Amino acid sequence: MNESLTWFKSSRSSDPGPQNCLECAVLGSGDLTVRDSKIDTHRARISFPATAWNSFVGAVKSGEFDR
Repeated sequence: MNESLTWFKSSRSSDPGPQNCLECAVLGSGDLTVRDSKIDTHRARISFPATAWNSFVGAVKSGEFDR
């Protein structure tokens, strides 16, 4: 993963700085990679296929994980 990435965070993130949130970036393949801004942001990342990420986001929006 040596490509240059543009990272973004949720608009619901209340921290104006880069310290306390998850950040996401779209890879050239269309897949998504996620990092925790509190730790080593150059090494600690996890990537998901676009279809899996879209399914997860859809489930969150539909309330599937609400208690």
